[in-house]
Amino acid sequence: MRTVGVDLAAGAPGTALAEITWTRDRAVLERLDIGMTDADIVASVRSGVAWLGVDCPLGWPDAFVDFIGAHHAATDPLLGPVEGHADWRRPLVYRHTDHVVRERIGRWPLSVSTDRLGVTALRGAGLLRRLAAVGFPVDRAAEGRLFEVYPGGSLRLWGFDTAGYRVDAARRAILLDALRERAPWFDIGDFAALAIRKADAFDAVIAALATRAGALGRFSPPASDMLAVARREGWVVLPDGPPEGLIDGLSSKG
Repeated sequence: MRTVGVDLAAGAPGTALAEITWTRDRAVLERLDIGMTDADIVASVRSGVAWLGVDCPLGWPDAFVDFIGAHHAATDPLLGPVEGHADWRRPLVYRHTDHVVRERIGRWPLSVSTDRLGVTALRGAGLLRRLAAVGFPVDRAAEGRLFEVYPGGSLRLWGFDTAGYRVDAARRAILLDALRERAPWFDIGDFAALAIRKADAFDAVIAALATRAGALGRFSPPASDMLAVARREGWVVLPDGPPEGLIDGLSSKG
């Protein structure tokens, strides 16, 4: 199995890509690059069967899309009362999957509709079209080989201390050591220095690990009555179980 993890940014300079090859009892980081274009990302999944995990929202909240459309068209009856306070805003700010993430990890992810993350999501929308154009199966509800992943959330679910790791290389070094201790089967090769130096590269590695959970089906999918919503808004794949469960040889031994 081959998993590709992408820490997507609004442009190529902040975008990193990691590629891991998996066997029954070993995982090898074969590639870790920064400065990735859309063409680079598409090329990474065109040769052979690969699963792709992207750290970027794959859609916007339904309520936000409806509100913006109605406001733009000045169709006041469709807007309803516009209050503007936090409780009123929440359905526009967070997707259904964001609520599930908060329940799982105890904090809200960034909002795709009201945070700068929305600029990255615009690029992500174009990337999905490019992937579909070359025949890569694109499904925002995690029913194919494409997954929306959340590196920081995955690490927290695995029990790691993520405080400050995005802004502090020393914290990333400590976190990487802790990960390798928990997962001695993971061979990071000569890429440790890059992962520690660049937060984007570090998150791409975690994205590729989390993508393995998606490929194995070891995550909680959207409920059947929310599947149509997830296909529009996107669905965050958060791993079920510890990182040891990513390796077949270990998981089969319990």
